[in-house]
Amino acid sequence: QVQLVESGGGLVQAGGSLRLSCAASGRTFSMYAMGWFRQSPGKEREFVARIRWSSGITYYADSVKARFTISRDNVKNTVYLQMNSLKPEDTAVYYCAADRDAVQRTSSSRDYDYWGQGTQVTVSS
Repeated sequence: QVQLVESGGGLVQAGGSLRLSCAASGRTFSMYAMGWFRQSPGKEREFVARIRWSSGITYYADSVKARFTISRDNVKNTVYLQMNSLKPEDTAVYYCAADRDAVQRTSSSRDYDYWGQGTQVTVSS
């Protein structure tokens, strides 16, 4: 059974940084892609970033490009989201997700097969 467990959320001032972690278990993820999404109250779940586990190829939403970095640790089976220069509009619950089709370059939450429980990120102004 696939399990994705996020951690690292919290409260930070605007301009600050946080690193989110997503510990993945229950599968061999080398053929997967992993994504980060976020959702704030009253809004739809929004794509943030994606990484192909085997190659490390990344893909970002325009709103976070140059501020956020997605990476993975093959030994720890963990995906990270380094978030720098945080803004109040980055406030949301952040979710980790796994896509069994690593080849497709997708930002749609419907294309992901497994989800974590989410971690809250709050950026104060």
